[in-house]
Amino acid sequence: MPVVPMKEIVDRAFRDRYGVAAINVVNDLTMEAVLAAAVAERSPLIVQTSVKTVRSIGIDLLFAMWREMTAGIEVPVSLHLDHCPDRSFISDCLRKGWNSVLFDGSRLPVAENLRLTIDIVAEARSYGAHVEGEIEAITGVEDDIGSDEEANRESLPVALDFIRKTGIDVFAPAIGNAHGVYRSEPHLDAQRVSDIVAAEPIPIALHGGTGMTDAQFTDLISRGCAKVNISTALKITYMKSNLAFLLDARDRDTWDPPSLFTSVRAAVLEMAAGHMRRFGSVGRAW
Repeated sequence: MPVVPMKEIVDRAFRDRYGVAAINVVNDLTMEAVLAAAVAERSPLIVQTSVKTVRSIGIDLLFAMWREMTAGIEVPVSLHLDHCPDRSFISDCLRKGWNSVLFDGSRLPVAENLRLTIDIVAEARSYGAHVEGEIEAITGVEDDIGSDEEANRESLPVALDFIRKTGIDVFAPAIGNAHGVYRSEPHLDAQRVSDIVAAEPIPIALHGGTGMTDAQFTDLISRGCAKVNISTALKITYMKSNLAFLLDARDRDTWDPPSLFTSVRAAVLEMAAGHMRRFGSVGRAW
């Protein structure tokens, strides 16, 4: 199974009402681990990269890693650029071979966001790629992008007008979700997802998935959230598994980097696989 267009993955999930994990990776180890989880669980997967991660690794090296790790892969996977407000950077990633992008114009006036998104959709189509769009900022700062101030939500007619005029493939509404770690169980406006989908049947992206309950995931996926973003959970798993191993290594005065990598990989793989099970995508590979 080669790398497939993001739309092919989310459209199937939307139709059959399961969720596909869209996991933000931070390096080669985490990319390989989440891909291995998808193969083990026979699950489709969207691998996400933040602007910060692409710039820290380098666009050429990161894409070379992706190309090598997905050569001959047996499950449908897609590479997505997450939350990017930089128009030229979006062009760079599309040109290089990213399968989809999220233009983050949420801090712009809706009319300006709409104008730029229409242009990005046209460019993406020329590469056979797809676009996720949003008109409201998701609360929280992630990889240096965003704000802790909650943005006002636009009306349903404004959201539908944006979806229809831009021709985006996935829509990410604000429903009380947030990036980062929730201090308490989030109160989510699930009805907003249903209202959008009833008026315009488009796959919905659920941002800020880390920390939501199983019941919330199940409910939102049943309403049309076909793409479920997981970033903070990977970062926490990656950092804590490194820390636990290193503290134990210090106590034992045994220093073996390959053993560290093996341990961290196992933790990241299980985190990814656990989310695939929760979202109902296990065994959905085609």
